[in-house]
Amino acid sequence: MPHRHFLIHKPYGYLSQFVGEAKKKKLGEFHDFPEGIMAIGRLDEDSEGLLLLTTDGQMSEYVRSQKVEKEYYAQVDGLMTEEALNYMQAGVEIGIHGEKFLTSPCVARRLDPAPAFAPRTRKIRDDRHGPTSWVSITLTEGKFRQIRKMTAAVGFPTLRLFRVRVGAIWLGDLAPGAVVEVPDFGL
Repeated sequence: MPHRHFLIHKPYGYLSQFVGEAKKKKLGEFHDFPEGIMAIGRLDEDSEGLLLLTTDGQMSEYVRSQKVEKEYYAQVDGLMTEEALNYMQAGVEIGIHGEKFLTSPCVARRLDPAPAFAPRTRKIRDDRHGPTSWVSITLTEGKFRQIRKMTAAVGFPTLRLFRVRVGAIWLGDLAPGAVVEVPDFGL
């Protein structure tokens, strides 16, 4: 039986899994997925965007490897500076499960104009609390809450986070909660 592959726009408030805590919202609510389906990597409950799903364990391993870039757009608290971007690009020290970890070099840049994502179902905050800015960060690694920890380490906490690209696959205009089956990932 051939493997099956899906793209999903994971909305805010959902776990990147199919089983688990009874009161949490999970990916199975969006589609009747085949047996053996797995999310490739994770987006935490507060993160949004592109998630790849597959029944192929080898494909999952490859996509999660450092051979495949993952690009994120983060809305941060404050106006991100060139100095902060340079620090992130060179690698910053973050904590992972109580251990210090130096992130690998990455690509980081400001996004101007801001991306036109639909408003989040739960409001982040309003302009009375000061300005925000958007940045693009492209990684080949993916530690627990890494983007959030990186932006906080340089003084700009993440308010909203989207994965917009995995390898050559883009989120594009896929609506939150939308699922598309694809013949392969073309990676």
